[in-house]
Amino acid sequence: MSIKLILPAKGRKLYTYQMKASFPFSIPPKKKFSSRTAFSAAHVVADPLADADPIFDTSVDWNATLAYRHHLWSLGLSVAEAMDTAQRGMGLNWENAKHLIRRSAKEAREVGGRIASGAGTDQLAPSPDVTLEDVKNAYLEQCAFIEGEGSQIILMASRALAACAKGPDDYRHVYNCILENVSEPVILHWLGDMFDPALKGYWGHESIDEAMDVCLAIIRDNESKVEGIKVSLLDAGQEIKMRRLLPEIVRMYTGDDFHYPALIKGDEHGYSHALLGIFDAIAPAAAAALHALDVGDEAAYDGILEKTVPLARHIFQKPTFSYKTGVVFMAYLNGHQTHFRMLGGRESARSITHLADLFVFADQAGLLEKPELAATRMKLLLAQAGIEQGDKG
Repeated sequence: MSIKLILPAKGRKLYTYQMKASFPFSIPPKKKFSSRTAFSAAHVVADPLADADPIFDTSVDWNATLAYRHHLWSLGLSVAEAMDTAQRGMGLNWENAKHLIRRSAKEAREVGGRIASGAGTDQLAPSPDVTLEDVKNAYLEQCAFIEGEGSQIILMASRALAACAKGPDDYRHVYNCILENVSEPVILHWLGDMFDPALKGYWGHESIDEAMDVCLAIIRDNESKVEGIKVSLLDAGQEIKMRRLLPEIVRMYTGDDFHYPALIKGDEHGYSHALLGIFDAIAPAAAAALHALDVGDEAAYDGILEKTVPLARHIFQKPTFSYKTGVVFMAYLNGHQTHFRMLGGRESARSITHLADLFVFADQAGLLEKPELAATRMKLLLAQAGIEQGDKG
């Protein structure tokens, strides 16, 4: 059945787009991946009926949020919980994050799904009076909570630490203290300032090479407490360089939402595992590709994931931190939530032209699971922008 929509393009122009035929991805009954570990950072679903200020009094639809985690686990993906994809620090505060981690960890245990959760320092109110001791205590509080709920820790980068650290030694001091006190190996998280401008100069250096040296020194000092590190710099060359310098027992988890197919596939020297926000938006394709990689079918792996890269680069275009809008929009188009609302009103962070282009990229990659539903929902959004169907005007 042919489905056509009138969509906006740059320069205030309209054009007719015909959707392509959709074919479901082949995902075998054996759900677990054998060649790579793959986490999807998962988004949260806002409660659209909450009688509260949508900017400041954010409310979560817990049932829909947890249902999406079950969707990811059903595909064989692990869940990275309460990360920046879940609007951590951009709508999801620590109190809500605790509820999310507790409930997700319980659901993970019930279905045998893997979960790791973000520990940070976001319970600290921004202030020039925040000290390194405050940062350590905030990290320790969150780490203790997460381990107490039975989840692995992802040690997130800290805005508070970036603000009060005077140099690399302060980072070493804080991280060594935290890692000394955790019970199980953690996944470190190096988030570039394109994702969060408040993290500029993390590890005590603006130079990536110098920052990498500090991070690697911390890892080498704490090998037994570091399972891996997620690197989100959108620089494949730097990730490969660091991957080759890691201790043998420490994994590289790619957080590169631009170059993930090649980084996961790897080279003669090694490969990256995955901990990606884009996997939330392309979960069926990611699962199918990883299953193909498990059986050595690199052609199928390449063919599936290469089609998703234009969508990923579009969703994560500058300002990169607004990528959450595209991730949630994909969930809405595919029927995983009933509305396109976000914590803090972040659904307004991207233009109607950006969302229309996203729709096209998703369709071209075969990622619109229910084309008729996706088209209906896209038309509703277009109508709100004054773009009626059937009249190119």
